[in-house]
Amino acid sequence: MVATFNPAVGSHVWVEDPDEAWLDGEVLEINGDQIKVLCNSGKQVVVKASNIYPKDVEAPASGVEDMTRLAYLHEPGVLQNLQSRYDINEIYTYTGSILIAVNPFRRLPHLYSSHMMAEYKGASLGELSPHPFAVADAAYRQMVNEKVSQSILVSGESGAGKTESTKLLMRYLAYMGGRATATEGRSVEQKVLESNPVLEAFGNAKTVRNNNSSRFGKFVEIQFDQSGRISGAAIRTYLLERSRVCQVSDPERNYHCFYMLCAAPEEDVKRFKLSDPKIYHYLNQSKCISLDGLNDAEEYHATRKAMDVVGISFEEQEAIFRVVASILHLGNIEFAKGTEIDSSIPRDEKSWFHLRTAAELLMCDEKLLEDSLCKRIMVTRDETITKSLDPEAALLSRDALAKIMYSRLFDWLVEKINSSIGQDPDSKYLIGVLDIYGFESFKTNSFEQFCINLTNEKLQQHFNQHVFKMEQEEYKKEEINWSYIEFVDNQDILDLIEKKPGGIIALLDEACMFPRSTHETFAQKLYQTYKNHKRFTKPKLARSDFTICHYAGDVTYQTEFFLDKNKDYVIAEHQALLNASTCSFVANLFPPLSDDSKQSKFSSIGTRFKQQLVSLLEILNTTEPHYIRCIKPNNLLKPGIFENQNVLQQLRCGGVMEAIRISCAGYPTRKHFDEFLNRFGILAPQVLDKNSDGPPACKKLLDKAGLEGYQIGKSKVFLRAGQMAELDTRRTEILGRSASIIQRKVRSYLAQKTFINLRISATQIQAVCRGYLARSIYESMRRETAALKIQRDSRKFLARKAYTELYSATVSVQAGMRGMISRKELSFRRQTKAATIIQSRCRVFLARLHYRKLKKAAITTQCAWRGKVARKELRNLKMAARETGALQEAKNKLEKQVEELTWRLQLEKRMRTDLEEAKKQENAKYESSLEEIQNKFKETEALLIKEREAARKVSEVLPLIKEVPVIDQELMEKLTNENEKLKGMVSSLEIKIDETAKELQETARISQDRLRQALEAESKVAKLKTAMQKLEEKILDMEAEKHIMRQQTILNTSMNTVPGHPPSATIKNLENGHRTNLENQINEAEVDGNARKSAAERQLENVDTLINCVKENIGFSNEKPIAAFTIYKCLLHWKCFESEKTSAFDCLIEMIGSAIENEDDNGHLAYWLTNTSALLFLLQKSLKTGGSGATARKKPPVTTSLFGRMALSFRSSPNLAAAAEAAALAVIRPVEAKYPALLFKQQLAAYVEKIFGMIRDNLKKELTALISLCIQAPRISKGGMQRSGRSLGKDSPAIHWQSIIDGLNSLLAILKENHVPLVLIQKIHTQTFSFINVQLFNSLLLRKECCTFSNGEFVKSGLAELELWCGQVNEYAGPSWDELKHVRQAVGFLVIHQKYRVSYDDIVHDLCPILSVQQLYRICTLYWDDCYNTRSVSQEVISSMRALMTEESNDADSNSFLLDDNSSIPFSIDEISSSMHEKDFASVKPTKELLENQDFVFLH
Repeated sequence: MVATFNPAVGSHVWVEDPDEAWLDGEVLEINGDQIKVLCNSGKQVVVKASNIYPKDVEAPASGVEDMTRLAYLHEPGVLQNLQSRYDINEIYTYTGSILIAVNPFRRLPHLYSSHMMAEYKGASLGELSPHPFAVADAAYRQMVNEKVSQSILVSGESGAGKTESTKLLMRYLAYMGGRATATEGRSVEQKVLESNPVLEAFGNAKTVRNNNSSRFGKFVEIQFDQSGRISGAAIRTYLLERSRVCQVSDPERNYHCFYMLCAAPEEDVKRFKLSDPKIYHYLNQSKCISLDGLNDAEEYHATRKAMDVVGISFEEQEAIFRVVASILHLGNIEFAKGTEIDSSIPRDEKSWFHLRTAAELLMCDEKLLEDSLCKRIMVTRDETITKSLDPEAALLSRDALAKIMYSRLFDWLVEKINSSIGQDPDSKYLIGVLDIYGFESFKTNSFEQFCINLTNEKLQQHFNQHVFKMEQEEYKKEEINWSYIEFVDNQDILDLIEKKPGGIIALLDEACMFPRSTHETFAQKLYQTYKNHKRFTKPKLARSDFTICHYAGDVTYQTEFFLDKNKDYVIAEHQALLNASTCSFVANLFPPLSDDSKQSKFSSIGTRFKQQLVSLLEILNTTEPHYIRCIKPNNLLKPGIFENQNVLQQLRCGGVMEAIRISCAGYPTRKHFDEFLNRFGILAPQVLDKNSDGPPACKKLLDKAGLEGYQIGKSKVFLRAGQMAELDTRRTEILGRSASIIQRKVRSYLAQKTFINLRISATQIQAVCRGYLARSIYESMRRETAALKIQRDSRKFLARKAYTELYSATVSVQAGMRGMISRKELSFRRQTKAATIIQSRCRVFLARLHYRKLKKAAITTQCAWRGKVARKELRNLKMAARETGALQEAKNKLEKQVEELTWRLQLEKRMRTDLEEAKKQENAKYESSLEEIQNKFKETEALLIKEREAARKVSEVLPLIKEVPVIDQELMEKLTNENEKLKGMVSSLEIKIDETAKELQETARISQDRLRQALEAESKVAKLKTAMQKLEEKILDMEAEKHIMRQQTILNTSMNTVPGHPPSATIKNLENGHRTNLENQINEAEVDGNARKSAAERQLENVDTLINCVKENIGFSNEKPIAAFTIYKCLLHWKCFESEKTSAFDCLIEMIGSAIENEDDNGHLAYWLTNTSALLFLLQKSLKTGGSGATARKKPPVTTSLFGRMALSFRSSPNLAAAAEAAALAVIRPVEAKYPALLFKQQLAAYVEKIFGMIRDNLKKELTALISLCIQAPRISKGGMQRSGRSLGKDSPAIHWQSIIDGLNSLLAILKENHVPLVLIQKIHTQTFSFINVQLFNSLLLRKECCTFSNGEFVKSGLAELELWCGQVNEYAGPSWDELKHVRQAVGFLVIHQKYRVSYDDIVHDLCPILSVQQLYRICTLYWDDCYNTRSVSQEVISSMRALMTEESNDADSNSFLLDDNSSIPFSIDEISSSMHEKDFASVKPTKELLENQDFVFLH
């Protein structure tokens, strides 16, 4: 495959192994032609130099997407690349334009989503990861652009996934083709896809290698019109394996339809007289009856449903399954010898039963069916001879009838599907998808394998020509010489098989025409004819077998059934029998033969199949081919197993190795100039100067290396086979010498560094020692001086201390004595005073404690009683509120309770006022009595004093006179009694005063308690009123909903009347406010001015005037839209919200829809977004749902009680100014909305969402191209690579990032200019950043060239620019920056160094916590460092991720690693309402045009 490789010791090579196909290892020893290799598995082998191949140690661990980029294009390199990609679930790989698909045997839904189809749409082949969508897109684009039909050839052995790949191609072509609709309502491509279950049921069976193997070839033609839309389709089938109907080998199965019918519902089974499939001869030849994971009953229903879809009627379905059932019954007919010689009859009653059942199902005569199986009619010129058949011949006749019936049934199904799908006769272009069986080689190979391998030989010739053509186009494109390249063809094998005369098929047809020919005579004829043919051999010890050397290997065929299987004619008796059937379906399967058909004596399967191949290749030769090779990685049909020998054999059978051989015949190694110089520049560093371009530098380098035969193209270097290995060998030698030099220099540097460190250390040790000695001497001197100072100071200190202690003791004793005396005196005084205070406080405490206990007990008792009463009332209220019928009664009850409580409160107030006045009068009376008594007492006391003074004076004047008692005892007694009475009265008055004071205190306390009770009653009244209002609101809401539903029903079924009614001329007081005198005057003026017009006409004229005004951009007033405010005021004045029918809303909606037809003008869209959102806010605040018969909601009654007014003043006094301002600024009035108003509100909300989406989508459309430019991987410049190791052109992506920021700034300026609400601006930016995050992140995961270190730096710098922009417009950006979390973490991982040192936990918890395991695995396997050639994460991390992915493989969502763009509406009406305020519209001024109109005077 490649030229001789001359390895060196230490070279990495591939050696052949009988078990693993190829093993990698390292060369240990070279002894001439014998090379000793140590394999990585630990085994040592000695091989010849010609049997080893070089290994590319620099190949990525995850493989390459296109194997033409491999450094060594040979079998082990291809096998290793496929296995590396298969291990990371990368099942698709390119070989040039050929797609290789390895069956994963597991579901990978993330690879086939609609998002993936959108990614591959328009992408050139090779731009994204390999995928069937890329092949289908390339075929579709080439058909549309070059006006040439295309074909996609899908091949592979049974179980390789051909059918699934075909379905994927059909899905993508349907996605691109526009889904043209058929007459029955289903699209053409849907019918093609849904025909698969029918064809699989009747054409698929279990084989040794696959549980659902297609036993026929299928070519689907998808026809397109001039515009590239699907206009029709057709299905062509080839070589149905008819022999399987009668012969099944263990452990295979017959066709699925037989088992489905046996598992059908009981009534169907009884109708067809079927039972267990194990009793039928055509099914029980194999022990395999059922399949794991396949439910035949469910498949039966699915097939029936698919038949309905493709247009097969119920009667036709019944007839189809009657034919299938009759075949099963035919197989159970056995024959025994008859009474005549060489005759036969059904063996037993069981055989007769099956015969009668088959005749009944086929609706033919039982006797005729028996005769057609047991007899033959020979027509001569003179007479008709009836010949009986022996039992063996009768069995052959039975099997022939079964096979021809099944074959005709399958052909009818294909024709029916084609007629149902519909073909476009005017179609000029088509894309054909060929799902054909792959090369087959079994232990027993019969006629079917012979035909299948003939097909593959023909297709391989076509494939080789296409590959050779691609090679030629590549060489022409690069302008290199290719004239000497040879093309190896397999025409000799094709001539051996199909050449006329003398080919194997011709000899087989000749043998079939002779009745006495057998397979042995046929084999002998082959041996004689081709005994000298290099492609034909006779196996040893074989009498009738022959071997053909195919391109994929030698295949030995057994000729036992060649003659029987090649015959393709209908026995006349069978034809007559079934044509005479009373069942029209069966009769149509066997139409009468034409005269020409009757005269034709022979027809063979081989000849007919060869003709079909010729027509197929004619179609393929007129189309541009594309190839998909499907590979089955293991025969166990299990995921995660890659069998090298099996895959290698399939690569050879699929022609991939042949394509590689053709490539190796020319220039198998192709490298871009920069890649080539980057890898082999060390061979000649002098050629890499600053001014050298790619081609001259590569030529100098190759000339210096002494290579010949290479070619320098326009963009690549083309090397012959073996030259890459020679260059790698020289590179390895230079790297080895460089490594020795580096080691020598490093060792010298380390020794010098050690010596210098030792010398510095010695110097430092000496300096430290000298310093230590000097410090020790100095320290001893300091210690001696310090000792002298310490002795002196200590003596002085001791003397001073003794004196101080003596002095302090004396002073302390004196002070202690004086203080003790003073403290004793002070303590006595304090104790006396404290005793007095304690006694007084104790008495106060005891009195207060007794009072508090009494008060607490009273309050507790009152609270408990009131709580009990309140809970009882609450329970009653709850019970009453549960029923709607009791709501009104509860309301009335609450009103009565409020009135009763209010009355009681007023009564208590009056009683308290009267009590206070009585107390005041009584106190005044007591005070006046006290004053009178005190005056009398003072007068009496003054009189007594005067009398005493007089008596004293008399005694002083007459001291010598004998005392004579002159005092009147009676008077004294009288005075004394009066004095005592006065004292008693005074004491009684003092007692009364004390009692009165106590009563006043008690009255004050009672008043406070009653005040508190009144306040509680007031709060209770407020709560009851609130509850009553809530109950009223519930009643009104229920009535409103009922009324709206009734109105909606009426509107849907009512007659068509004039949609608008003007407001009633009668002026009514609205619940939202009262009309002013000015409004009454305006209404009167309107009535007088428009008396001659009807109200409806005036309404329509006003609406037209309003729309003509606001449909233009009339600007803003105080940053609020004038149009929205004007519309709201007009609708409010015209009472449109309360009208049952009006056309104003329809006109406004139509006006808004026509205004936003220009979807690309963001300025115009922003203007209407502001107006619609503002109008929606006004409607949200104004419209209240309510029924027509519902009473207006009552406002809470104004509190008239004293305490109510006090509480209201306390609550409202701080906000009186704000309330006044709010009342002055009130511009929105609540109204009871009818159904048209509510519908208008919903339509307006829909327009807000639509305009928002249009602006967002315009921004996304503008940024899409820029984002794709920002994510493009940088091109590594050769000069920059040599000088700094980094790529140039960093300014180019910066320009694109700046363009993105300019686009964001431009839109932000437009939104700010049109005063779009802040919440909508933030939502637009949030979804835009989410879109940027999705695009950038998905590009990193889909494109390997984007998942690089340098590209991560570019994206990171761009994200920094976006972060700076978010910081500058923080108010308008909102949380937009958080939406970039996925790409920020992914880029952060790309730009970190030494990834191989990072553990899995660090990645998951610290670096990329938001990313899933699938996303991390994808990034780690795609990553490559284009700057420093560093490694990705370690294999341990990769293994951990792979284990987690295996555990989650059953979860479809867990396999999806791509992000989806969220295009939903991210806001609600409440969010818009919360961003605006009613007072903002108070200062909005309407447009002057309407203010000058007399009909719009109300806008002033």
